[in-house]
Amino acid sequence: MDLSNLKPAEGATHDDQRLGRGEGSGRGGHSSTRGTKGQSSRSGAKERPMWFEGGQMPLFRRIPKHGFNNPLRVEYNVANVGRIQRLLDEGRIDADEPITPDVLEEAGAVRDAGRVKILGDGVLDDAIEVSAHAFSGSATEKIENAGGTATIVDESQ
Repeated sequence: MDLSNLKPAEGATHDDQRLGRGEGSGRGGHSSTRGTKGQSSRSGAKERPMWFEGGQMPLFRRIPKHGFNNPLRVEYNVANVGRIQRLLDEGRIDADEPITPDVLEEAGAVRDAGRVKILGDGVLDDAIEVSAHAFSGSATEKIENAGGTATIVDESQ
């Protein structure tokens, strides 16, 4: 025995049913197993989308709509200066090193270093050098009042 004389087991395969071949075919004759009447029984009938409801007013048109989803919205991962100060106090961030989005991600202050914004909630005591994609006005003020610098990271990096 070799690969050239392998065959499916007896009864494992069968011929396809031939539809639309008349009354003697055993497959419906005039309706060819499509049932009677309706869009699906006609020739050229297409598959309808999953949300189609048979001509009834669709759900997404029945429910009320409000608000606006801005496709150009820029989402940031945020970290407060109070959180940064707590990480400094715990020793999870070194105050002598520049604090970048990657450092904040490693320390667990943000989930993703893709786009980070520093917000001004909390108190900052240490003079630190912070780099992020955006800063709130109060965050910039608190960082600079503590003797540190706030640097905006270029988006293309």
